Amino acid sequence: MLKTGTILKERYQIEKFISQGGMGNIYLANDLRLEGRQCAVKEIWIDLSLSGDIIRQTRDQFLREATVLARLDHPNLPKVSDFFSEKTNDYLVMDFVPGDDLRQRMLEAKGNETFLEEKDVLSWAIQLSDALAYMHSQDPQILHRDIKPSNIKITPSGLVKLVDFGLVKILASNEGTITIVQGKGTVLYTPLEQYGGDTGHTDGRSDIYAFGATLYHLLTNTPPNEARERFLSTDNLTPMHDLNQAISPRTESAVLWAMRLHPDDRPQTIEDFRKALVGEWSPSARLNAPLPPPTFKNMLNSKFERRLIIASGILLFFSLIATLSHL
Repeated sequence: MLKTGTILKERYQIEKFISQGGMGNIYLANDLRLEGRQCAVKEIWIDLSLSGDIIRQTRDQFLREATVLARLDHPNLPKVSDFFSEKTNDYLVMDFVPGDDLRQRMLEAKGNETFLEEKDVLSWAIQLSDALAYMHSQDPQILHRDIKPSNIKITPSGLVKLVDFGLVKILASNEGTITIVQGKGTVLYTPLEQYGGDTGHTDGRSDIYAFGATLYHLLTNTPPNEARERFLSTDNLTPMHDLNQAISPRTESAVLWAMRLHPDDRPQTIEDFRKALVGEWSPSARLNAPLPPPTFKNMLNSKFERRLIIASGILLFFSLIATLSHL
């Protein structure tokens, strides 16, 4: 762990430790070149047991992908402003995001024996969906791969920020997959296809699963069962309404759709999931949806249809009389 006062790249002075993950630490630092600016420094450890060639390849890969991250510009993502390597570690420098993360907000609500308001959670979800849609639209596509309550921060102004790019994965169509650091995300929010590590089977729908699992946790104060457990016992996910009766059926249906075990059964895009959360239908879906067959009640609700049925009934009656008179 870096000591307070340590200076990196003759510019970033470590002020304090913020958090630790499986692949490194995050620190709050002061930018000595821009007085008054604070930033978050993500330290990524390198496995020194690897060969020299592998370490060089890993660092080259880090620099390539950090360059991609530095190009991202979205209000719900912290800006990556610098990246470099020193000694045995690599570093990402990002905007420092003040405020609470959603795990803290959830634990406070649980401590007060209440739940986060559904309208607040959905408002945050809409902002988060914008950030993910932006990442997924990049060429090559960028996945976060570690969406969870503690990686979503709310600034004092109410702006959502999706933080910690430690497990970002970039999908390059012509190169297979390349990854900044190896990792599987946080197990409670990890889809089945991500358990194998970086096998090339994850895509945007993997983020959608983690997004849904995160909303499940936030709205119920209860962590979802791991995907592996659900695969072995498909009925062991407690219905959200059983945990929080204030949750609307629409929200529960959308969240459980995102948490389907097979990627093909989930929303195929973040936009599909967002529409499901807010109850929207796309114009194309409305136009292409087959019309349901009319019911007898529907027909009776139409003045023209009622007249048609009455006229048909009268004709049928007289036809029956005419038939009987010839017998």
